[in-house]
Amino acid sequence: MTDPQNPPQPPAYETPAYPAAPPAAPAYNAGYGQAPAPGTPIPGRTMGIVAFVLSFFLQLIALVLGIVALVQSRKAGQKNGFALAAIIISSVLLVVGTIIAIVVISFWVNVGGDLATQIQACIDNGGAGTVEVNGVTLSCEEVLEQSR
Repeated sequence: MTDPQNPPQPPAYETPAYPAAPPAAPAYNAGYGQAPAPGTPIPGRTMGIVAFVLSFFLQLIALVLGIVALVQSRKAGQKNGFALAAIIISSVLLVVGTIIAIVVISFWVNVGGDLATQIQACIDNGGAGTVEVNGVTLSCEEVLEQSR
């Protein structure tokens, strides 16, 4: 029987058969907020559209405006596809335009150098004789006449 002076001890608590739930993970912020309410202006959106239009004509200005618009939109947690497109298009066209300008300038410098050499040869001969200009034989009189 039980001894009245020594009551029975409560049973020891057992560990549950299942593990405790881990603490909740912090929420992941995907980098962009919720879509703004209709009618709410998106920072940099208008500037991105302007940069996109200008990217076909004034590449350097469009590049600067596109970068500014993209930074403004990203700070507000929004995407700005027009600004990104303006940056890409203006960068590509700026590089292509620079390459074309270098080729054209080097061509005209080369042609101008040949013409200057032929004019100098005619001047040294006293304006008599013939010279070859771009594969065409011309008299010095014609070359000197064209240079005036």
